[in-house]
Amino acid sequence: MEIAQIDRSKTYAVKWEERKAKFGTEDLLPLWVADMDLASPSCVQEALKKRAAHPIYGYTIYPEAYYAAIITWMKKRFGWEIEKEWIVPAYGVVPSIHFSIEAYTQPGDGVIVQTPVYPPFIASVHKHRRVFLENRLLNMGGEYQMDFDDFERKARGAKLFLLCSPHNPVGRVWDKEELERIVEICEHHEVTIVADEIHADIVYAKQHHPMPQIAPHRTVLLGAPSKTFNIAGLNTSFAIISEKRLRKAYLNEQRKAGLGDGNPFGIEALIAAYGSGEDWLEALKVYLEKNINYVNEFIAKHKLAMIPYRTEATFLIWLDCRAMGLDDKELQKFFVQEAKLGLNAGVSFGEAGSGFMRLNIATSLEILKEAMDRLLQACQKRSLNE
Repeated sequence: MEIAQIDRSKTYAVKWEERKAKFGTEDLLPLWVADMDLASPSCVQEALKKRAAHPIYGYTIYPEAYYAAIITWMKKRFGWEIEKEWIVPAYGVVPSIHFSIEAYTQPGDGVIVQTPVYPPFIASVHKHRRVFLENRLLNMGGEYQMDFDDFERKARGAKLFLLCSPHNPVGRVWDKEELERIVEICEHHEVTIVADEIHADIVYAKQHHPMPQIAPHRTVLLGAPSKTFNIAGLNTSFAIISEKRLRKAYLNEQRKAGLGDGNPFGIEALIAAYGSGEDWLEALKVYLEKNINYVNEFIAKHKLAMIPYRTEATFLIWLDCRAMGLDDKELQKFFVQEAKLGLNAGVSFGEAGSGFMRLNIATSLEILKEAMDRLLQACQKRSLNE
């Protein structure tokens, strides 16, 4: 898969256009927000061109082809047979998290979140005046594991569990046994599970297990083609909810927000991607894995004072920078002002992320090499390498 550097200027790309607002300067390479500097597959491009050629872009229903594409994709990729009525078209995974909290909890109810985690998980609990029940993942020196004992204690006072699977930012693909243990606890304490599985397609050596396959009557799955095919700006996602009671409650909240019609371009992109994008995805994963290996090998070769955790899924590397001896403000300042790189601060994923940084490698190798050279030079100036 040949990947060239693509100029994203004049496209209003958040990753590039918000450098000044987020980092205080435009003089850096942005390696933060989780989309890719890589072109979407040609099948998606052609589908969008064809739709754009029609001069009317009015209110749009979700056609049978939309549902069929999701059904076929889930069966082909995960061996999971789902029914059309289980699929709830949605605007995005983050809005769906908010709707789920309103649907399945009341103000004052407990919501379990495993940290460090994608920031909207934590923010959504607080915004809806629920009780944030933190279940910190156990850092086992290079890999994270679930703390089941603490999870069970938290489950006694919880109504909802927000699961990130695969996990962002730590890159874990949860083993089936881990998920089964979580389900056992949630079943015992009657905790509903909402699983954000937006990164499920970008998994490397391991196998992703959709949570509803394990707990179909207790789980709401939130998914989208957005991360997989780099179409996040089209705001098209879905929930899969087999349990009628859970589905009705979710739909009620989404409808209260006035969301119902589809994005005509997002619909076409989903159908094309799931229908014809599988070969492209497999090539993409090879490319991304090479980028991951490049960063890991570069850090090891130059003995930088940081540890990249193993990335089992996603195009994000979780960097342990605690050996640098900097607090979180100093660490962010080092990357922005000295290395001229814009990464996500680990502490933004919760206090459990203190001392870490999240690096997005879904860019051209040219940019990635420049980024690593900048990082090396900044570390050498501070003697942060052997």
